[in-house]
Amino acid sequence: MSLQERIEELRERAISALKEASDEKALNELRTTMLGKKGELTEILKGMKDLSNEERPAIGGLANSFRDVFGHAFEEKRAELEEFAMRAALAAETIDVTLPGTEIKKGTRHILTQTEEEIEEIFLGMGYEVVDGYEVETDHYNFERMNLPKDHPARDMQDTFYINNETLLRTHTSPMQARTMDAHDFSKGGLRMIAPGRVYRRDTDDATHSHQFHQIEGLVVDKNITMADLKGTLDLVMKKMFGQDRELRWRPSYFPFTEPSVEVDISCFKCGGKGCNVCKHTGWIEILGAGMVHPNVLEMSGLDSTIYSGFAFGLGQERIAMLRYGINDIRGFYQGDVRFLEQFAD
Repeated sequence: MSLQERIEELRERAISALKEASDEKALNELRTTMLGKKGELTEILKGMKDLSNEERPAIGGLANSFRDVFGHAFEEKRAELEEFAMRAALAAETIDVTLPGTEIKKGTRHILTQTEEEIEEIFLGMGYEVVDGYEVETDHYNFERMNLPKDHPARDMQDTFYINNETLLRTHTSPMQARTMDAHDFSKGGLRMIAPGRVYRRDTDDATHSHQFHQIEGLVVDKNITMADLKGTLDLVMKKMFGQDRELRWRPSYFPFTEPSVEVDISCFKCGGKGCNVCKHTGWIEILGAGMVHPNVLEMSGLDSTIYSGFAFGLGQERIAMLRYGINDIRGFYQGDVRFLEQFAD
């Protein structure tokens, strides 16, 4: 039998065997048998050494034709087997693919984020700007620009995480008040801003204290700002947060960066001022600290305190959220317990 006849016979046999292959394993074994290094075509082509130079191109072309025909038929058979396998798998499937899919559970905004955004929305509506700041601050802006020099005893009220002698984790967002006053062009009008953010103080973590928490501090500086402006602003904000029936009580206090300073209480939203466990049977709940900006703070920002005045205040997002939603442990905000967080999904 000539080489040409052997190749043609191999092609017929290979195509026939492809049709009989029942799975991918048999298909791959057949390809190896026909076209592998030790396959039948390789063995046939070893006989080309005995051919003349004129005969070899014809046999080589015939061998290449066989490879093309076999390769095409091989891919068709493999596609056929894959489709068969897929249909068999679908036929054995017990799930009703026409049923609606399982809903993917989506996340939600953290309750502290919701509280912050609600407060920001109130102040934005009154023409305030929202200022972001640095959590790693300098001693100069965190304390000295807030009228607390290095030997001031009020520094003991804020136990601080120091990185070095001049760098620390901010204990309040007040540094952004000084930084914003420095950058603001008062010739174009007054300043109205709030500075939300995380702050740090060395404290024992328990149900009502944490070494980290969130503040929103506000500042207004302009000509002819009075305590009446402060009272009117906070009265509006607290009623929006806790209800229009709330009353505010103002008590004298002390903060180094405000003079005079006040603590602000709201009438208890649970008992209406009659006395209950929420207000510790006093009828009032302490909610924030505030006051008129100290003249020294204004002067350090290059403002004439005989012309400009202002008020400042600071409130805690955790405290407001705990009061509004009856949360009795501040640690729940930070532990990442989905069962806790899901209660406040918006």
